[in-house]
Amino acid sequence: MPTVAKVWIEEDCITCDACEDILPEVFEVTDDTSQIKSDVREDGAFDRNTGFSSIKTQFRAEYSELIEEAADACPVEIIKFEYEGGTAEVVSEEVAPVVDAAPAPAAASADTGDNSGVLAGVLSGDRSLAVFFGSQTGNAAGLAEKTAKKAAAYGLEASVIDMDGYDQTKFATHKRILIITSTWGEGEMPDNAEELWNATCSSNPGLSGVHYSVCAIGDSSYDEFCKAGTDWDGKFASLGATSILDIKLCDVDFDEPWSQWVGEVLPRIACVDSGGVFQEDLVEAMIAYGAGEEDDGVDAGDFTPANIIQPAISLTMRIFRYDPILAQSGYDTVAVNLPGHASIEDALVAVKREVDGSLTFRSGGLVGQNPLSGIKANGRILPADTTRICDLVSDGETLTLEPVPGYEVVKDLMVSYDRYDYARADSKPWLEADPRQGERLANGSPIGVMSSSEATYLHTLADVGSLQLVNAMSDTYDVDEVYSGPGLALQRWVRSQDPRSGKAHIKQMFDLMQGKGGVWDEADISSIHRHGIDGSQAADSLYAARARLLAEYKFVGKTGRLVKTYARSVKMSGNVNETTLYRSVLGPLGLGSNIMNGISLRMMLGFTRNGGPMMRGFQGMLVPPAGIGKIPNMFNSKIANHHEVVAIFNELDGRF
Repeated sequence: MPTVAKVWIEEDCITCDACEDILPEVFEVTDDTSQIKSDVREDGAFDRNTGFSSIKTQFRAEYSELIEEAADACPVEIIKFEYEGGTAEVVSEEVAPVVDAAPAPAAASADTGDNSGVLAGVLSGDRSLAVFFGSQTGNAAGLAEKTAKKAAAYGLEASVIDMDGYDQTKFATHKRILIITSTWGEGEMPDNAEELWNATCSSNPGLSGVHYSVCAIGDSSYDEFCKAGTDWDGKFASLGATSILDIKLCDVDFDEPWSQWVGEVLPRIACVDSGGVFQEDLVEAMIAYGAGEEDDGVDAGDFTPANIIQPAISLTMRIFRYDPILAQSGYDTVAVNLPGHASIEDALVAVKREVDGSLTFRSGGLVGQNPLSGIKANGRILPADTTRICDLVSDGETLTLEPVPGYEVVKDLMVSYDRYDYARADSKPWLEADPRQGERLANGSPIGVMSSSEATYLHTLADVGSLQLVNAMSDTYDVDEVYSGPGLALQRWVRSQDPRSGKAHIKQMFDLMQGKGGVWDEADISSIHRHGIDGSQAADSLYAARARLLAEYKFVGKTGRLVKTYARSVKMSGNVNETTLYRSVLGPLGLGSNIMNGISLRMMLGFTRNGGPMMRGFQGMLVPPAGIGKIPNMFNSKIANHHEVVAIFNELDGRF
């Protein structure tokens, strides 16, 4: 029997205690995650062992079998191990045979001309390039894809990486990194980059072997112009990374400055050799080399993402199976070997062709993403036809594929979208225009006119790949049969904001969003937000729709009353602190009943804590200058920007 040499814990542990119950000598569950104990590790550290420290030799034989048992018992399958000799965790004997997909096409050999000999050394070995993007509306993501395509001309193997969900400890595994990020609001990180930024600032991983550059997109009309990009640039420099080219600051017209940056940065970062050393004397030769291979078509017309060849990945696929005749369900486990750039659909086609021809799933179209090809892959709702394997798992990991939630499963991974279609037909979220001056259809019906800015705004409200999949992103839609789902809520919201819509139609859309089965049935919009760019866009629009509905229906109902109570507390105290929070949740009677809990006592004594020690507040009453820490004078004027109070409430109370 092989002996386990290394064991580690991946992200998303649910702290269920299963591993610790089986082998407490190795696993210890903390408040946040399971950890590998220091006593059994060569490095003596106590963490998830993402640095892959080996188990001490004297414990390997004794604990190997129990480590395997703990990995099998883990409900979220995040315990991984490696046998002596470097063999990764293997699939059980019951799995189907390995499927070898069609081999990746060989990369065309470049005509290097006179530069081939000069660049031979730097073009050999590892040529990977990581292109990270932080994007709120998709602009930075699009530029990252363009950058990756251009990188191929310089012999680089580029991977486009969404910052959302990335492990900051893996930054150091890259020799070459490019960051393209926008700035959101008043100098804030885009939603998909905020979590990674906070994690990086907390852990401060060493990046001494990394060469990098940043392209920042912003709006010079804001005080904090391109702040997200400058923050990343400063952070990488402070962590020991080497800037290969100074940061590029791009205004709202970002195409030209981005083009200048990418033309300079790619030949420079391409001169970082496989040992992580920048060969500056080869930059001119690399520029000439890249010019001979450049594809001018990348800047012409609509952008087509690059077809980047990725190394093969060996993985385990756990595929949900459902037999409607026998009404039986379960999982098939298959070991596969696929090119990393293969899509989820490519993997399913390979299994269907080589292992089980009865496997049923919905295929994409030839012209692009099929909005009905959705699948649940390792907990994320994604289009199977455009999502690459390498963006979900690494070599040796497990990919669990399940049907999207919220819909009836027809067979295996195929679901019926009838629920969405019926609800959409009932709500009629299509344009119903009032008679007005403007353009007309061929039949004479008026359709009104719209400016380009209005059209762009409407498009951004629901700029998602599939409204059916947005429904599946909701935690509520799967358990509430009455709820029409966030996808239909987006359509209704768009029609209510369309200047061409008639008044009766707008009122109908508002009533559908406000009533039973409408947007208030969503228990937690943040659950949608975690599903990448589409989920983020949908969640932002749903928040805006709720804020408008509160005003439209004059704060009636339970949700409206909560906002009114909270707004009054903020208006009367002038502060957002634990006193006003208690008042908004408990109300005046509940607050009085909790008079001895400290918070009520501080309010009665005329001061409140704003983050410092409690004793500091008492000192403010006794030591001059008196009055430090007291609540500001009450006032009765209206709050100028009520939507800001609503936004605060959204962040503080998940029930809203």
